[in-house]
Amino acid sequence: MKKITVPGSFSSLETIRQFYTTAAQQAGLTEDDIFELQVAVDEATANIIDHAYGGENKGNIECCYEIMPEGLKVELRDHGVPFKPKEVKAPDILRNPSARKQGGLGVFFIHQMMDEVCFCSPDDGGNLLSMIKRKETTD
Repeated sequence: MKKITVPGSFSSLETIRQFYTTAAQQAGLTEDDIFELQVAVDEATANIIDHAYGGENKGNIECCYEIMPEGLKVELRDHGVPFKPKEVKAPDILRNPSARKQGGLGVFFIHQMMDEVCFCSPDDGGNLLSMIKRKETTD
């Protein structure tokens, strides 16, 4: 796996996005798949900064990936407040956007954009988000 560690700040978003974009191109993902990966990674990174760390520059984000025959596996690791995905309510996407409270769609978008998503709380604390984006098949 290839890995980088960056500060948990919004200024790191471009570095993280480029790290995974390069990996996605090497894995042979389509432009549409790369865009979806970028959205998922941006949402996950923002959630780490806002929720796990409670603000910028309060911890690092470890980013790694593995190119697999079927696509790309990406992981984001933080050492912040553990995330409990079962406590996140599903958003009411049918409701008028102006009547919904702001935010709350990040986890929904991550699940929509990626083929597999796993939120884990490692024994040593923090969070590990593992996501897979599969290549389109030509069956």
